[in-house]
Amino acid sequence: MSLLTRIVIATGHIEFAPSFAPRPEISHVLFDFDGTLSLIREGWPDVMAPMFAEMLPSLPGETDADRLRLALDDIMRLNGKQTIYQMIQLAERIRERGGEPREPLWYKHEYLRRLNERIQSRIEKLRNGEIKPDDLLVHAARPLLEEIQRRGLPLYLASGTDEQFVKQEADLLDVTRYFGTRIYGALDDYKKFSKKMVIERILRENNIYGEQLLSFGDGYVEIENTKEVGGLAVAVASDEAHNGSGQFDEWKRQRLLGVGADIVIPDFRDAISLLSTILRRSSQNS
Repeated sequence: MSLLTRIVIATGHIEFAPSFAPRPEISHVLFDFDGTLSLIREGWPDVMAPMFAEMLPSLPGETDADRLRLALDDIMRLNGKQTIYQMIQLAERIRERGGEPREPLWYKHEYLRRLNERIQSRIEKLRNGEIKPDDLLVHAARPLLEEIQRRGLPLYLASGTDEQFVKQEADLLDVTRYFGTRIYGALDDYKKFSKKMVIERILRENNIYGEQLLSFGDGYVEIENTKEVGGLAVAVASDEAHNGSGQFDEWKRQRLLGVGADIVIPDFRDAISLLSTILRRSSQNS
């Protein structure tokens, strides 16, 4: 904590790690989806962890709570990667405990079936207008997206959730217009997609350096991948269950700082001011 500086802008908190320095050369911006922008799938660990615990063979002396804790640790350690990797981990755990696992893709489809039961009412209410799109966006996300677009910085979206669902949910949240065709998600052939591959594609197709990339995410994968190429990484330690609270999810905060996040925010309430800080010199000319 002594290496961090916490400052307050307006009503929220922004933490800058020692690695932070303004980046007026930023030219492209990447967002994660679930937990960073979208709250449609809020509570997904409450579906996945019990499913894992249910399917794991028990060990002598192990309680249900022990098994659930192990499942949650495995799940959150892989948060941000494609869902299939969590299912591969489940299959490995079953095998190491003497069980005979199904194919990871079966577990993925079973998880999605269970998750759909949880979120279907949210999707239906978005479709019929009972819920407004901004109610299921992380607090103040839309003004930031509009400001980035106003500045002429291309926006990209990359998610570990299946691409068909990401595109559908982006439409429901009315954010597709910010990203256009630059929306990428997981595929059943999981080796054909990763956030690292998306980042490499952004750099290659736009002939830019990693230092020109800014990313926002609540999972370690996008933070780590961004830092690997020299980009600037903003960790969104969102309190998904209490959207707009302005409070950090402390587990996310610690985890994301641990993989090199340059900045940590609880939501986007002060993100426009933050963007001006990041783009300090260029913002004077905007």
